[in-house]
Amino acid sequence: MPTYRDEAIVLRTQRLGEADRIVTLLTRANGRVRGVAKGVRRTGSRFGARLEPFSHIDVQLYEGRSLDTVTQVESIASHGARLAGDYPRWTSGTAMLEAAERLTPIEKESATQQFLLLVGGLRTLVSGTHDASLVLDAFLLRSLAIAGWSPSFDDCARCGRIGPHRAFSISGGGALCPDCRGSGATSPAPETLALMGALLSGDWAAADASDMRCRRESSGLTAALVTWHLERGLRSLPLVERT
Repeated sequence: MPTYRDEAIVLRTQRLGEADRIVTLLTRANGRVRGVAKGVRRTGSRFGARLEPFSHIDVQLYEGRSLDTVTQVESIASHGARLAGDYPRWTSGTAMLEAAERLTPIEKESATQQFLLLVGGLRTLVSGTHDASLVLDAFLLRSLAIAGWSPSFDDCARCGRIGPHRAFSISGGGALCPDCRGSGATSPAPETLALMGALLSGDWAAADASDMRCRRESSGLTAALVTWHLERGLRSLPLVERT
């Protein structure tokens, strides 16, 4: 059987039989991959602990008909242990893993940008340099942009009229000018749209200086954008503790 080696983040695991697991990975070169890790639930498993969610690994698999098989694993970074003691960061990280899986719907389709974004997002989350809620929202907005659904937070999303504009429409693609505003558009605070633009562009100085009211409004709009484009919400998002 042909084998291949890749760098990956463990997104999810499922029990299989008495001792095996199905492991869902987001890899650098091969996109989202599902593989069977045989015997990893036994006490004497060589690499069971390395195949937990949040783990950044170097992995070797051989190709199968429906599922590949994990044959070797080397740990690069174990983020799960560092996130487990911090509930807001753990839940934010869980939402990031779920979003990464949902935004890579086709197995083995290249998703290098999404992989690199997830690696960077988890490192930032673990470092504690920014509020976990901000890191999550930045990750979600940038993930949507990678998928081709980047919203506008300044110029009109429909006609391109130079902004800023007060109206914002989830289905309309973001900020709308008065002429393009239709039913269902909301009027978030200008500071909220500025915060979302900062998160999308990576302006952390502006994001860190935002107030709590804008962060809450930004999180609500970000969740609504994700739900609209994925056609159903992330199951882990309601569990995220917003501080």
